Amino acid sequence: MAENLLEQLRRMTVVVADTGDIKAIEKFKPRDATTNPSLITAAAQMPEYQSIVDETLKQAKQDAGADASAQDVASLAFKRLAVAFGLKILEIIPGRVSTEVDARLSYDTEATIATARELIGQYEAAGISRDRVLIKIASTWEGIKAAEILEKEGIHCNLTLLFGLHQAIACAEAGVTLISPFVGRILDWYKKDTGRDSYPPAEDPGVLSVTQIYNYYKKFGYKTEVMGASFRNIGEIIELAGCDLLTISPGLLAELLSTTGELSRKLDPDKAAASDVEKISVDQATFEQMHAADRMASEKLDEGIKGFAKALETLEQLLITRLERLEGNEVLNHAAEDMFHVYDLDGDGFITREEWLGTDAVFDALDVNKDGKITPEEMGAGLGAVFQLVQVA
Repeated sequence: MAENLLEQLRRMTVVVADTGDIKAIEKFKPRDATTNPSLITAAAQMPEYQSIVDETLKQAKQDAGADASAQDVASLAFKRLAVAFGLKILEIIPGRVSTEVDARLSYDTEATIATARELIGQYEAAGISRDRVLIKIASTWEGIKAAEILEKEGIHCNLTLLFGLHQAIACAEAGVTLISPFVGRILDWYKKDTGRDSYPPAEDPGVLSVTQIYNYYKKFGYKTEVMGASFRNIGEIIELAGCDLLTISPGLLAELLSTTGELSRKLDPDKAAASDVEKISVDQATFEQMHAADRMASEKLDEGIKGFAKALETLEQLLITRLERLEGNEVLNHAAEDMFHVYDLDGDGFITREEWLGTDAVFDALDVNKDGKITPEEMGAGLGAVFQLVQVA
């Protein structure tokens, strides 16, 4: 009997589920998972999770002190909620959970370091070894320098919003544990920029980018792991078979599970080691020069940071609203509407996949009619259901 593609992929690559859905985790048995701030926003609307949110808010209010502003309380509560949901995921998976640093700190090395230490401190206080946690940081020069210091302290990092070779090289030279290059988001940019509707998988710009990074790492013996992320179709996954890790949504995992045929290894460390690649030393000046020259990477990094920051601001406002209600002040909650405006970047009344900065699994769940766009009605109707489906993707 022919093997399915997922079984074959597992022999070449560590498969990570791009979801926190317990049933999906049990079905596909991923090693690692990640939390997502946008889903904490959804959690605050779900009755079964409001007790966690409320208790966290109350404790944050008490610990912040009577003179603390509502904004300070919300900021403290967010960090604690991120860890709380991370702890729930670690009860299920055997590997690591990624927890994000506030995107607004992406250009502040010292603040990023302080926040990472605080997050790790919370996990360790709960009895979790730092080896089971990856601190997720944006791949700015400042973020990479923060990760370099943290790694020397045994705090492992996952560098995200990574779109260019210069970012990848800087991460490797900094001794970062893992990077997450976004295959699908790179493809989205090129489709929009060129006007093309599609690319063959072997010519997919995101696939080519991850292949280049993988070959560079293996050629020069870097230990940093490459985890391809943000896939649009199984063709991209097939072309990256052999990558260190691939994080895949439940829908695409199911498609791989139901598809038979021979899966060839495309990325191979021995072949990469024999490749003709020139080594580049990336200091800050080189990084900035290469970043400025890479329009796609510079635009997507900037867009990603701004989008994540807006999402966090929405979450903090939601937590402030929730705190006011707990203290007896009736304030209307418009979380779905707020979330919609965060992601509707061009204000045209719907959210495209390109605008969406959350996980692909959440986009797919909200896009009820599968037309590639999320309407305000779909956001409002799906906010709670999405959290049930994908708890901490």
